[in-house]
Amino acid sequence: MKKADVKLGQIVGAKSEEELKHPFEGKVEKIYENSALLAITSYDPEDEASVSELNNKMVINFKKLKKVKKPANTKTASTNDVKISKVEPTKNAKDKKDSDK
Repeated sequence: MKKADVKLGQIVGAKSEEELKHPFEGKVEKIYENSALLAITSYDPEDEASVSELNNKMVINFKKLKKVKKPANTKTASTNDVKISKVEPTKNAKDKKDSDK
């Protein structure tokens, strides 16, 4: 791929013979002069230990990137998205709250 073809937030396919044994997909987080920082979003389960060591991020040269039509159905790396849900208090917490009154 060329630098002009790479956009922030885009999901791209990539290959890195040094770090990962199999191709992977990642979301473009930052664009440099000759490479891009990818947040690894999809990878082969065999590469799980390496992806974890890399903190789910990797800098890849534009020459090793390719456009992805549809995201792969392989192992997905965790993201930094935080989901919040309401938790009902336990019986002990309710009893303590009532005794504080």
